[in-house]
Amino acid sequence: MSRILTVAADRPGAYPTIGAALLDAPDGASVVIAAGTYAETMELNGRSITLRAEAGAEVVIDGSGADWPTIRAADGSLSLHDLVVRSADNLTVSTERAALNLVGCTISGGSRPAVSVHAGPGLRIEQCTVSGAATGIIVEGVGGEITETVVRDMSGDGMVFALGADPVVSGGAVSGCGGRGIYVYQYSRPSLSDLEIANTGAEGIGVAHGSTPVIRRVSVHDTRGPAVTVGPECGGTIEGLRPSNTAEPAVQIAAGATVELIEASPLTAASSGPIDELLGDLDQMVGLPGVKAEVRALVDEIQVNEWRRTAGLSVGSVSHHLIFAGAPGTGKTTVARLYGKLLKALGVLPDGGFTEVSRRDLVGQYIGHTAEKTAQVFEKSLGGVLFIDEAYTLSRSAGNGGDFGQEAIDALVKLMEDHRDEIAIIVAGYTVEMTDFLAANPGLGSRFSKTIEFENYSAEELLLITDRMVAGGDYLLDPAAGVPLTSYFDRIADGPNFGNAREARRLVEGMRKAQSQRLRLLGRMPTTDELRELLADDVLAAAGVS
Repeated sequence: MSRILTVAADRPGAYPTIGAALLDAPDGASVVIAAGTYAETMELNGRSITLRAEAGAEVVIDGSGADWPTIRAADGSLSLHDLVVRSADNLTVSTERAALNLVGCTISGGSRPAVSVHAGPGLRIEQCTVSGAATGIIVEGVGGEITETVVRDMSGDGMVFALGADPVVSGGAVSGCGGRGIYVYQYSRPSLSDLEIANTGAEGIGVAHGSTPVIRRVSVHDTRGPAVTVGPECGGTIEGLRPSNTAEPAVQIAAGATVELIEASPLTAASSGPIDELLGDLDQMVGLPGVKAEVRALVDEIQVNEWRRTAGLSVGSVSHHLIFAGAPGTGKTTVARLYGKLLKALGVLPDGGFTEVSRRDLVGQYIGHTAEKTAQVFEKSLGGVLFIDEAYTLSRSAGNGGDFGQEAIDALVKLMEDHRDEIAIIVAGYTVEMTDFLAANPGLGSRFSKTIEFENYSAEELLLITDRMVAGGDYLLDPAAGVPLTSYFDRIADGPNFGNAREARRLVEGMRKAQSQRLRLLGRMPTTDELRELLADDVLAAAGVS
């Protein structure tokens, strides 16, 4: 069993610094670090070491004052878990001929790359945030995995793959880069899938010097250059690319390149236009990887059933009614609207309309009135989607009127049976409460084909949502505002009334108000740049931090 060493400056028996622990740490040891900021740098040669934050602790390793990398490893292995690592004028995390494992870390830099990996047996970067450096992640001559990682606010490129690097990059986002979102060169061949690339000063993805990447289901929008550029003698595959608001042409392929360009996935080729566009809209939503996968699986099943029907093969009965379970502000209403449009594009529903109701729209004031109101709402929604928000308030266990709410549930069960192929009903609410709702009528659970779970947004995802809201209002967010924004979302995320994207919207409104008050005190007409810019102080004012 590997040895565990504890670092805590104020704890008797623990090591006062990370450096002191590393001096005693044998090969393969884990160093567990208590909360605090550690103004240290470390160089590990020929060693296998794991550094991790103590459970629930915020640990910052700050090498901002040094003229060398904050953490450098060579000829061994380095694992960092749940740490914040910073630098200013040098590399933040650098490895040479060493295995690198980064999980749940926040890496920020300055005038040099934040993460640099050169040679070595491989890398794993999972659910990390890399920000504020010259380049986010540089991988040279290494394979491995980069999953659900956010790279943002780079003065240059977001990710760079060189010297034959071939990692698998999936999920996550690259945004706010002065150069390219991703640059692939020197015969590299990474696999890039299910990524979002936005707001770059050049192309979204650049391919050069004989490289052959595989690019699948990548969304590229709001770039100054094309979505993808492919240089001479390069190849690879581009499949299901979703460009939006990029320079033209969206895919720029040089003479001599042999890249395979697949406009639509085989599954949706029979009806590529509307369905691909709607799925592209779904993919551009921040986060929600599980939700996106579930909706795509439903679309796949419906499309294949239609092909079977056309071929004269038997098709089983499929219910289009769904349960959306999760907290408020997680995108349930937006996905429900898209689902209705997808059902129309697939030929399942005639108009794909959307009707959103809650308890008050279904429940009447006396026995018999509720069934009448429910039937009217149901009939109005035929041919589209009926979305019942906070549906659990209809069940007896939720109170609020007892049998009147139960009457609405009983009426819905019968109407769903009588019109099973003419409407899609989506009921939404908190996960636990929706279980109680399904128990309110013995036939209710069998009417719904699937429960889709909407997870809370992470602080990084809320930051990306905030960036989009700010840009949508024709504002610019100061890069220095990223830290207080992330801290604010981290602080409120575990609160009992956490509203997810609603919190982001409230905060943006507060930032605009704070900016207005700040500009009024200038005593002069603000410049156009000043009218657009939201500063870190505006974030602090909106968050109630003095």
